[in-house]
Amino acid sequence: MSVTIKSAREIELMREAGRILCITHEELKKALKPGMTTWDIDHLGEEIIRSYGCIPSFLNYNGYPASICVSVNDEVVHGIPSKKRILREGDIVSLDAGVIYKGFHSDAARTYGIGEITPEAGQLMEVTKQCFFEGIKYAKSGNHLGEISAAIQKYAEKFGYGVVRDLVGHGIGSHLHEDPEIPNFSTRRRGIKLRPGMTLAIEPMINEGTLEVVWLDDDWTVVTEDGKLSAHYENTVLITEGEPEILSLVSSVCGE
Repeated sequence: MSVTIKSAREIELMREAGRILCITHEELKKALKPGMTTWDIDHLGEEIIRSYGCIPSFLNYNGYPASICVSVNDEVVHGIPSKKRILREGDIVSLDAGVIYKGFHSDAARTYGIGEITPEAGQLMEVTKQCFFEGIKYAKSGNHLGEISAAIQKYAEKFGYGVVRDLVGHGIGSHLHEDPEIPNFSTRRRGIKLRPGMTLAIEPMINEGTLEVVWLDDDWTVVTEDGKLSAHYENTVLITEGEPEILSLVSSVCGE
């Protein structure tokens, strides 16, 4: 395993990539409404990313055909945008996106409700987001990666939710996916020791029911095996000498 430590210059580039991605998510959030297609979301997202002189990380990545992964309801991740897929009142939609700024990536995901959603859907979304924040309490120099994973799992399972095992978070930098893998669940190993300058994409994927997932015939879209809802929340995180810095969540830009 080769985990890269970023230089001060590289961190600055990733900070800007994160800021632009934060803006992208905010603009997409404002635009969401019943009746729009998942293609509309992708088209707008790509326009915003390119307007800042950046490249969408996901477009053509291993053949993925879009800039924004748009996953609706029981779709966990990697939903492919379509002009035929229309968002309806009560849906939940997960938007996963990445930005390349001067050769360095940011990666972040959010799940939103469309119009009025059920209390159950709202709770799933809120718990998934909080799983991330429970995890990064341990994203500190000297701690082990497994402490982040264990905290995410522990919080989600308090609500009886399924924590996806087939997909994990990852390191990030000059490549979208770098070492280490970051599970959202405990493993037998403690994982690497965290050091300042590491950059991690931490991304709880939490299911309302079973943790089991299935890949659709498009070879990208992952859905819950039982057809129940799934939510996704992700940020790019910098390990520092002190508290972690969330590069893709800028308080002056994103009202989270």
